[in-house]
Amino acid sequence: MTKIDINGNTHDTPKLNDSQLNTLAVEDGEYKTLFTPKFSGYKKWEQHNEKLIRAFIPGTIVEVFVKPGQPVKQGDMLLILDAMKMNNQVKSPINATVKEVNVKVGDKVSKGVDLVVLE
Repeated sequence: MTKIDINGNTHDTPKLNDSQLNTLAVEDGEYKTLFTPKFSGYKKWEQHNEKLIRAFIPGTIVEVFVKPGQPVKQGDMLLILDAMKMNNQVKSPINATVKEVNVKVGDKVSKGVDLVVLE
């Protein structure tokens, strides 16, 4: 059996063939798809969280403009991340209050690292 996740619901299906076209029937119709082993190890998709600001590229923190407890408006500058000799402005996507600042000037960060948490 193979498990397939559709909108958060897991379904058991007969073993799908890796190298041939498979038809999946779901509530809104049928889909044809080709399953290949290279996709089986991919990271599971997760819902975007506007309150969790992550590094979108590896780099160095050049400047931090906020501190915990500080209110911010959508578009306010949170910090500057230098990547490949370019200063990338990281702005607040929402009106919120800064809950945590997990970096300081000079920190080197990897892609996906939590930089700022809003509430």
